[in-house]
Amino acid sequence: MVNKMVKKFIIMNQIEDNCATALVEIPKNENMKINEDLTVKVNKKIPFGHKFALKDIKEGEYVYKYGEIIGKASSDIKKGDWIHTKNLKSVYMEVVRDG
Repeated sequence: MVNKMVKKFIIMNQIEDNCATALVEIPKNENMKINEDLTVKVNKKIPFGHKFALKDIKEGEYVYKYGEIIGKASSDIKKGDWIHTKNLKSVYMEVVRDG
């Protein structure tokens, strides 16, 4: 019998990213081993393709995915929280004007 490890999430930029993207549906309370130093307990079911926080993100801080800003926290996001439209707002126009 071959034990296949299913990769459950992806982090494209290990230095910049403060969220991971689910490659499968991740159940609530599952412990995700990110690396040797970090394990994240998922606080709510994370749907396939959605993001969860790798660390606490304060309201107003940028959220990074693939090493790029994808938005700004519209409320405090705890490590393991589902990141979605209720706690993330677009900064597209802000970044375009500044960039």
